[in-house]
Amino acid sequence: MRNTLSLILRKLAYGLILSSALAGIARAHEVVPTIADLTVTQGAAELSLRINLEAFLAGIDLDAVEDTDNAENANDYDALRAMPAEDITARVPELLARWNALPLFRTDGSAFPLETLSVTVPEDVNDELPRISQWVLRGTVPENTRGVTVAWPAGSGALVLRQQGVDAPFTGYLEGGNQSPEISLGGGGQQSASSAFLAYIPVGFDHILPKGLDHILFVLGLFFLSTHLRPLIWQVSAFTAAHTVTLALGALGLVTVPGSIVEPLIAASIVYVAVENIFASGLNRWRPVVIFCFGLLHGLGFASVLGEFGLPEDQFIPALIGFNVGVELGQLTVIAAMFLCVWQALRVSRGETGAHGAKVLYVGLAVLALIICAVPMPNVAEVLEAPVPLFAVPIALVFTACFLSVQFRQLADPYRRFVAIPASVGIAIIGAYWFVERVFL
Repeated sequence: MRNTLSLILRKLAYGLILSSALAGIARAHEVVPTIADLTVTQGAAELSLRINLEAFLAGIDLDAVEDTDNAENANDYDALRAMPAEDITARVPELLARWNALPLFRTDGSAFPLETLSVTVPEDVNDELPRISQWVLRGTVPENTRGVTVAWPAGSGALVLRQQGVDAPFTGYLEGGNQSPEISLGGGGQQSASSAFLAYIPVGFDHILPKGLDHILFVLGLFFLSTHLRPLIWQVSAFTAAHTVTLALGALGLVTVPGSIVEPLIAASIVYVAVENIFASGLNRWRPVVIFCFGLLHGLGFASVLGEFGLPEDQFIPALIGFNVGVELGQLTVIAAMFLCVWQALRVSRGETGAHGAKVLYVGLAVLALIICAVPMPNVAEVLEAPVPLFAVPIALVFTACFLSVQFRQLADPYRRFVAIPASVGIAIIGAYWFVERVFL
């Protein structure tokens, strides 16, 4: 009894250490892309924006962060977020002045200014959610203008730009600091099938790495069930088939489930796979069926992301396939990265290699990961779009667990005891926290 209690406490300690590095993200104020609809008629250009005005007014670098809580000026954002709608509307001219100085729009190489036509800031939005305003801008287009270009300011995050009112309209995705190609006012600038497919692969990949922490943890839950390849293939195949179905149905608008239902259930799915890992050492006959059902939920989550970005109507299928391919590449990257982390520990546990080299390797890697946490690395943080410790600390803990697996290799199934079970406990704790937060907080 005493040994059993000690083992349980040790597993919980490992899990709590792992979860401490990650649980804070659950309180994040997610950054969403700005969506702009461009219409040019009768000598006037109209740009209708769905935009998080508070993030722009606070001066948050939306290229570098994925939630406002991680920004240096997060307090400024929170203060703006607490302001009433009329106060936010009153500060819009200062943002427009910066954009006109850039300038935001050019026609045939010449700049033209924009003015505010209307601003709608919604009331009664939950403080934990971004407040998306509708901002309509208007500018006069010179006669005989053939096309316009849009320069999206650095630090503004992603922009989905959609041309309206013409045949074969342009649809583009701009990162902060980038400029669109010249958009023909007569239309004809639509993406080809291949370009739409290729353009949406990184969007899908980015939703897994680094942004999709809940999906990352679910995939890792699948990984830690067994050291054998066959159970992983069965699980990933069931998950992929399921989320492909609901991703397509959700993107087509045939199935719509509120996020208030989907997000808690995704958190519950994380808890389920992690807890089952603790009590089952192999694949049971029902787990692929359960994973398939959870995959349906995750597909609805992916579909909500596509709803934020918008799929080009003229190239809907290629873009949808490209997004799904990106998601799959992201999932495979997560699995491959974790396999590389634990590979030597697995080889030692199977008696395929000596322990000394593995111990030296894991000590060195754990120390390196902690050093990376301590040294400011703004370029790496910009690539990850998240604080470096969010990824480096859990990896250091995995390397430490692998070292313990090698050090105590004489025990029965050391990899499962020191790596798979503690990691699963940590994943279950985070999933449980998210479930409670998404339902009750």
